[in-house]
Amino acid sequence: MSATADPRYSEVHLAPAAVQVERRGDGSLVLRSPQALGAYARCMGEYLERWARETPDAVFLAQRDQSGGWRRLGYAEARRRVRAIGAALLARGLSAERPVAILSDNSIEHALLAQAAMYVGVPVAPISPAYSLMSRDHAKLKRIFGLVTPGLVFADDARKFAPALEALAEFDFVLASVRGAAAAPAPGRAHTDFARLQETEAGETVDRAFASVGPDTIAKLLFTSGSTGEPKAVINTQRMLCSNAQALVQCWPFLEEEHQTLVDWLPWNHTFGGNRNFGSVLRTGATLYIDEGKPAPGLIEQTVANLREISPTIYYNVPRGFDMLLHYLEEDAALRHSFFRRLKLICYAGAALPASLWQRLERLSVAERGERVRMTAGWGATETGPGVTLVHFALERSGNIGLPEAGCELKMVPIAGYDGSKFELRVRGPNVTPGYWKRPDLTRAAFDEEGYYRVGDAGRFTDPADPSKGIEFGGRVTEEFKLASGTWVQVGAVRVKAIAALAPVAQDLVVCGHDRDEVGFLVFPSLAGCRSLAPELAPDAPVRSLLAHPAVRARLEEGIAQLQRDGGGTSTYASRALFLEEPPQIDAGEITDKGYINQRAVLERRATLVERLYANPPDAEIVHL
Repeated sequence: MSATADPRYSEVHLAPAAVQVERRGDGSLVLRSPQALGAYARCMGEYLERWARETPDAVFLAQRDQSGGWRRLGYAEARRRVRAIGAALLARGLSAERPVAILSDNSIEHALLAQAAMYVGVPVAPISPAYSLMSRDHAKLKRIFGLVTPGLVFADDARKFAPALEALAEFDFVLASVRGAAAAPAPGRAHTDFARLQETEAGETVDRAFASVGPDTIAKLLFTSGSTGEPKAVINTQRMLCSNAQALVQCWPFLEEEHQTLVDWLPWNHTFGGNRNFGSVLRTGATLYIDEGKPAPGLIEQTVANLREISPTIYYNVPRGFDMLLHYLEEDAALRHSFFRRLKLICYAGAALPASLWQRLERLSVAERGERVRMTAGWGATETGPGVTLVHFALERSGNIGLPEAGCELKMVPIAGYDGSKFELRVRGPNVTPGYWKRPDLTRAAFDEEGYYRVGDAGRFTDPADPSKGIEFGGRVTEEFKLASGTWVQVGAVRVKAIAALAPVAQDLVVCGHDRDEVGFLVFPSLAGCRSLAPELAPDAPVRSLLAHPAVRARLEEGIAQLQRDGGGTSTYASRALFLEEPPQIDAGEITDKGYINQRAVLERRATLVERLYANPPDAEIVHL
């Protein structure tokens, strides 16, 4: 059964698709939701208090234990531990100038420590584990510590993080860990077992600290992914987190109408996983099963095992995650049944979902349930906590990022050269950061004269005659470029279409061609997809041999030719392409741990490959039409 044979969507209570548009004389527009933002808590700790009181035994967090079962933590017990840890943090004199830093992946301990810090007014700085575990020089990690100056640092396993901790020997902090304390480097480093933090008695000091936390209290210092430059410490206030959580339930009222269950891997050092997803759980009293899998070989299997056992009501992921999960959903009937059984919404973010993945997900949901599970998307930034726009209406294809959430003002400023059809997006509202930690220069540059935050993204109306049909993402403003002919290349749209056309051999790609005569692609291969076309090669065959295989190369050529046949002008397809043997490097800022490719960083670091791509005559490894 195909999705088109049964157009019915699953029933989900969503807010009406509506928007108010203010049109200005300079051609700019300001969009607002017709809904007023409802009352929200003064701090996220109030939601923990509520559910500990109203549903004390309901499961808040769950995580696999060493035996493979689930250890579950209820709301009342979570509150008790949060208050105890909060007392321990206060006893150590932590503050905004000496906050908590977390190096580890998502875990129950990570969540308790972060919530405890915010509960007593101490900022928490969750830092990408990749900066500790994947980096070779730990340069970004050291720069972050120099800026944040944490007083307590959590690493779940001190042995695993030993090289990073050794690189941080110059910094003065107490190390907290669950395991591996004996292997902690730096002689003289103060250390505490995480379990001891939970043994502290919480009394009036904690009560007073919690009562003093208000909307302007700094909750987190979140670091930008580096996709647009060096990571910056974005101040996230309690107002940002609480207003965002409220706006979400107003767009998606179903979240409060029944108990929600999430199975989620998205990292808490990012605003998507740590603010949007975790915040929605705390706001609605839901249950979060912490998925220790990831969209990577050897880890996606853990995600599959979790989803086979736990049926989510809403599922969030990034395109790379859906790409790796879909094969298992198509092949495993038990997984497919568990995944779709209770599912209300599928939400993607981080990048546009390629059409091929969208169609495969819809086909599976129709085959399993006889209806299409609704696909949704949203848009925002670390500086907006993150929600700005959200889809709360039926979508037929990828690319639409929805309408402004309650409380947000979205200013759309015309971009020169597009005749009013494409706009720079700027945001104002309670969800927007007051600025960057210890960088007033960056803060001043980030806001326009009216106080709107300059996100740096572009957008256009799906239907200019009917703004209520939503906004389509138009890519990064700084990623757009002109060909030598003067024609603009819309990188975001070209990239999404190309990844779909080059399936299954392209994991991602970078669009080239600034001041050139034609567009070119630097292609990061999907090694699994390439191997599916070359089954006779050994699994450990060199990447170079795999990429040179006739079937793999032919598929790249076919995809490029198809894009050209689809038409749309020379700015919409590539005339040449090159596979990249080396994967994107996190130390060089080429990729984030969510899998987002930094176009500019790749082009700068691989400038010699760009020159090779455009050399005439092209060498044998270049696909050239």
